[in-house]
Amino acid sequence: MNNREILQRFFPPLAVDYCMKLWQHHGFVFRIKRKRATKLGDYKYDPRSRKHTITVNNDLNPYSFLITYIHEVAHLVTYKKHKRSVPPHGREWKNSFKELMIPLLNTTVFPQELLKHVVHYLRNPSASSCNDHNLTMALAGYDTNRSTVLQDIELGSLFRLGKRTFKKEALKRTRYICLEVKSGKRYLISKSASVDKVV
Repeated sequence: MNNREILQRFFPPLAVDYCMKLWQHHGFVFRIKRKRATKLGDYKYDPRSRKHTITVNNDLNPYSFLITYIHEVAHLVTYKKHKRSVPPHGREWKNSFKELMIPLLNTTVFPQELLKHVVHYLRNPSASSCNDHNLTMALAGYDTNRSTVLQDIELGSLFRLGKRTFKKEALKRTRYICLEVKSGKRYLISKSASVDKVV
């Protein structure tokens, strides 16, 4: 299976050529990884080998996969321009991310309903698309096996996030205050976080 055929399995069809060109132009190592609880993708630069590596989780729907891929390519572009002299998700990264997304902002790539959420998110993109609740929920609608999200379960319920068990307490804007059962510590967790309810 060649690289194009691999990309066709993960990206929206009309985004494949563009994503392939970015890969070829920037010459990074691209790896598709199994689901990771703590991240959707990442970017790393190894100064010894001078290799840039981008990874994206294989369980994402095509639109989430595309946004994550562009997010990580934006890190690479920002690093090439500024090295480590700017914050990871600062103004320079935001500008790179927006510029890389512009050619994709049309209804041949994204469905109209989803496109409006993507455009809204790009006004001020954050470290994770998961921080934009509306975009996260819109993207979740395209998951083949939609998982339970934190806002779907009742207050007082126990749930697992990764290997840790929490109790859902109160809503604070877009996040819930949750008590980690083992440590007794409280954490703010996005209401659109994927969780497993403990029954």
